[in-house]
Amino acid sequence: MFKPTFQWITSGLAGLVLSTSMFVMKPVQAQVKISPMVISTETEQGQATGVISITNLSNQEARMRLSTRPFTYSRDGFETLESSANDLSQYMVFSPNELILDPGQTRRVRLYIRLLPSTPAGEYRTVVLAEPLIEREVQSGLSLVTNVGVTIYVRHGEVSHNMTVQGASYDSQQSQINLLVSNSGNATVRPGVRWRLLEGTEVIATDEISDITIIAEGERNIPIRFLEQDQKPTPGDYELTGELFWGDSQNPQALPFDVDVTIPAQTD
Repeated sequence: MFKPTFQWITSGLAGLVLSTSMFVMKPVQAQVKISPMVISTETEQGQATGVISITNLSNQEARMRLSTRPFTYSRDGFETLESSANDLSQYMVFSPNELILDPGQTRRVRLYIRLLPSTPAGEYRTVVLAEPLIEREVQSGLSLVTNVGVTIYVRHGEVSHNMTVQGASYDSQQSQINLLVSNSGNATVRPGVRWRLLEGTEVIATDEISDITIIAEGERNIPIRFLEQDQKPTPGDYELTGELFWGDSQNPQALPFDVDVTIPAQTD
């Protein structure tokens, strides 16, 4: 019997809000919540299913249209793609694809995924975007149109991850250290990060970061923010140590790291 297994993730950087400013004829925009923000699952006999819940948090009717896009995570974060060999969209249907939500109402959208017998083993993914449908009126105004997205990952056949820490560098534009992590495997991982920044034996800063997506066959800069607001860094040689951790919270997998980073003198 077909019994797909799901993992629902709603924390950290997993969820997406994609915003574009545009002129519209309706000055007030409905607020919509979508959950879960990430669906991660495996196929069984080439099939899987899932459910997305969409809630209208505003005091006015919300009209939404759902669509899909392939996506990836580059070194610096999420981006949609025009096409991808890992696009799940071609294997997935959902119903309904347009919704009308009364104030406070929640509706469920069912996802049906069916891969072909010839589909190669690997990870397939897409983002489902909920886009507001806006009625034009005589009034004019500037509004922020926000597409809320759910990222969906489906693992098909044998997949595995293979993460390595490549090094660290100081980003003077963002006033942060970027810890570069690569994943040469064909399965995405979402580790947390515990880190300490040392100058010699002195601990300069320490913190923990929630889930960071390291995409399959990709790289990601993990931002290490160690400065207080308006604080300037002291140039010099530092040591960044810690570990990436993921999986079972009672017995997590871990990848320790210990890398050098130089903060150069700043020039005005």
